Amino acid sequence: MEITPQQLAEQLKNGGDAQIVDVRETAEVAEGMIAGARHIALGELAGRLDELDKSRPVVAVCRSGRRSAAAADQLTAAGFTAYTVPGGMLDWTAAGLPTG
Repeated sequence: MEITPQQLAEQLKNGGDAQIVDVRETAEVAEGMIAGARHIALGELAGRLDELDKSRPVVAVCRSGRRSAAAADQLTAAGFTAYTVPGGMLDWTAAGLPTG
Protein backbone atom coordinates (compact mmCIF):
# COMPACT_ATOMS: atom_id res chain seq x y z
CA MET A 1 0.00 0.00 0.00
CA GLU A 2 1.17 3.52 -0.67
CA ILE A 3 1.00 6.74 1.31
CA THR A 4 2.04 10.17 0.04
CA PRO A 5 4.44 12.41 1.96
CA GLN A 6 1.56 14.82 2.62
CA GLN A 7 -0.70 12.04 3.98
CA LEU A 8 2.08 10.78 6.23
CA ALA A 9 2.87 14.29 7.51
CA GLU A 10 -0.82 14.80 8.30
CA GLN A 11 -0.96 11.51 10.22
CA LEU A 12 2.13 12.43 12.21
CA LYS A 13 0.71 15.87 13.00
CA ASN A 14 -2.51 14.27 14.24
CA GLY A 15 -0.77 11.70 16.44
CA GLY A 16 -1.20 8.69 14.16
CA ASP A 17 0.13 5.37 15.43
CA ALA A 18 2.23 4.41 12.40
CA GLN A 19 5.82 3.30 12.93
CA ILE A 20 8.17 4.87 10.39
CA VAL A 21 11.14 2.78 9.33
CA ASP A 22 13.87 4.44 7.27
CA VAL A 23 15.53 1.63 5.29
CA ARG A 24 18.33 3.73 3.77
CA GLU A 25 22.00 3.13 4.54
CA THR A 26 23.63 4.98 7.45
CA ALA A 27 25.40 7.55 5.25
CA GLU A 28 22.10 8.46 3.58
CA VAL A 29 20.30 8.84 6.91
CA ALA A 30 22.89 11.45 7.91
CA GLU A 31 21.25 13.72 5.31
CA GLY A 32 18.12 13.84 7.48
CA MET A 33 15.27 11.59 8.57
CA ILE A 34 11.59 12.03 9.24
CA ALA A 35 11.24 12.95 12.91
CA GLY A 36 10.43 9.88 14.98
CA ALA A 37 11.58 7.43 12.31
CA ARG A 38 13.59 4.35 13.26
CA HIS A 39 16.63 3.55 11.10
CA ILE A 40 16.82 -0.10 10.03
CA ALA A 41 18.77 -0.54 6.78
CA LEU A 42 16.99 -2.79 4.29
CA GLY A 43 19.68 -5.46 4.58
CA GLU A 44 19.09 -5.65 8.36
CA LEU A 45 15.29 -5.59 8.31
CA ALA A 46 14.61 -9.35 8.30
CA GLY A 47 16.76 -9.81 11.42
CA ARG A 48 15.22 -6.87 13.28
CA LEU A 49 11.48 -7.39 12.77
CA ASP A 50 11.11 -8.10 16.49
CA GLU A 51 11.83 -4.40 17.15
CA LEU A 52 8.53 -3.48 15.50
CA ASP A 53 4.97 -3.75 16.84
CA LYS A 54 2.76 -5.92 14.62
CA SER A 55 -0.36 -4.25 16.02
CA ARG A 56 0.65 -0.88 14.51
CA PRO A 57 1.08 -0.06 10.81
CA VAL A 58 4.60 0.39 9.48
CA VAL A 59 5.56 3.01 6.90
CA ALA A 60 8.81 2.20 5.08
CA VAL A 61 10.75 5.07 3.55
CA CYS A 62 13.98 5.26 1.56
CA ARG A 63 15.56 7.74 -0.85
CA SER A 64 13.28 7.27 -3.87
CA GLY A 65 10.86 4.44 -3.08
CA ARG A 66 12.53 1.33 -4.50
CA ARG A 67 13.99 -0.05 -1.27
CA SER A 68 10.92 0.91 0.74
CA ALA A 69 8.78 -1.14 -1.66
CA ALA A 70 11.02 -4.16 -1.02
CA ALA A 71 10.83 -3.48 2.72
CA ALA A 72 7.03 -3.25 2.60
CA ASP A 73 6.92 -6.61 0.82
CA GLN A 74 9.08 -8.16 3.57
CA LEU A 75 6.95 -6.59 6.29
CA THR A 76 3.68 -7.73 4.70
CA ALA A 77 5.03 -11.28 4.34
CA ALA A 78 5.90 -11.20 8.06
CA GLY A 79 2.35 -10.23 9.02
CA PHE A 80 2.66 -6.45 9.34
CA THR A 81 0.38 -3.85 7.78
CA ALA A 82 2.93 -2.02 5.65
CA TYR A 83 2.93 1.16 3.60
CA THR A 84 5.56 2.72 1.38
CA VAL A 85 6.21 6.32 0.39
CA PRO A 86 6.66 5.90 -3.40
CA GLY A 87 8.83 9.00 -3.93
CA GLY A 88 10.77 8.47 -0.72
CA MET A 89 12.74 11.20 0.97
CA LEU A 90 13.20 12.95 -2.37
CA ASP A 91 9.46 13.67 -2.49
CA TRP A 92 9.31 14.35 1.27
CA THR A 93 11.95 17.09 1.05
CA ALA A 94 10.61 18.40 -2.29
CA ALA A 95 7.28 18.94 -0.52
CA GLY A 96 9.08 21.09 2.06
CA LEU A 97 8.33 18.68 4.89
CA PRO A 98 10.64 18.69 7.94
CA THR A 99 13.53 16.36 8.65
CA GLY A 100 15.43 15.90 11.85
